Amino acid sequence: MALPQSSQPRPGYRLALFTTCLAAVVVMLGAFTRLSDAGLGCPDWPGCYGHLTWPKAVEDVARADALYPHMPVDTDKTWPEMVHRYFASSLGLLIIALSVIAWRHRETRDYPFRLPLFLLFLVVWQGLFGMWTVTLKLWPQVVTIHLLGGISTFSLLWLFTLRLKNQRWQTDSVNWRQLQRLRPALIIGLVVVFLQIALGGWISSNYAAVACVDFPTCHGEWWPSMDLAQGFNVTQAIGPNYLGGLLESDARVAIHMVHRLGALITSVYLLAFSVFLFKVAHNGVHRMAVAILAVLVVQVGLGITNVLLVIPLPIAVLHNAGGALLLASLVTLGTKMWMAEKPVEQD
Repeated sequence: MALPQSSQPRPGYRLALFTTCLAAVVVMLGAFTRLSDAGLGCPDWPGCYGHLTWPKAVEDVARADALYPHMPVDTDKTWPEMVHRYFASSLGLLIIALSVIAWRHRETRDYPFRLPLFLLFLVVWQGLFGMWTVTLKLWPQVVTIHLLGGISTFSLLWLFTLRLKNQRWQTDSVNWRQLQRLRPALIIGLVVVFLQIALGGWISSNYAAVACVDFPTCHGEWWPSMDLAQGFNVTQAIGPNYLGGLLESDARVAIHMVHRLGALITSVYLLAFSVFLFKVAHNGVHRMAVAILAVLVVQVGLGITNVLLVIPLPIAVLHNAGGALLLASLVTLGTKMWMAEKPVEQD
């Protein structure tokens, strides 16, 4: 079966594509900021020690240190935090522009104008969670939700871009029925991957990535001592400061091991799902299955490398990006499946 024939992109497509690329950069900058322990590089919000950028001159640094004696200026941490904030703010402005374009075309047939409006709502909340990340001193619940909000923003922007691109698979009646039957499995796959990303965020926000430094065992054991109740206690009190984490070793091991178990479940599910995708006689579906498997293999490899090399920053950032890319690949497949042209039934 041939790939879909091209259709004319809808208004706003190029801006949406650029905005999606910027969202990917913001996700990676957020990961870099978090993994380099720069989340509290600026103790105030939205500025940094009262500056629009960050204090650089000697007198400015001295004044900032006097205002925040408990958090002296660390330039290696201030600039990542502020660069991330400016990129995120730029992303918000572009989403506003997309919302305006969508509103103007709300009467256009099949134009997805509600999606950018929801994205605008989401990015406002992202800004609030970014502020609370600082003011609540890296409270794990807020940090994890902020991460998931960033991943969701990127994924929904990609979905919006694909909708605006307006390319549809051409299918016959057999392909069409097969794709319809695979829809529930795809939705489950999206949920599984999203939950696994959430577990990754919980690991990062609780500094549990180095709880196990060997693989496939942990501390030489297949099932080490763990404190699941404390590791996943989402009602823990706020503060005073979660930089470096506050959980005991057994609680961090529990988070790490559950993330590993989640990775195994995710891998098995996506492998099984890909088998069914290859049974659909359509080149586009086959290519998406290959893409999903390729991203999955790289992502698993990055995860194992993180453990064995004790979380090198570049690999850790790529692992975060890989989670977003894996989710985006499923979003791509889902968009293609839902937008596929329904074949005309022959009498």
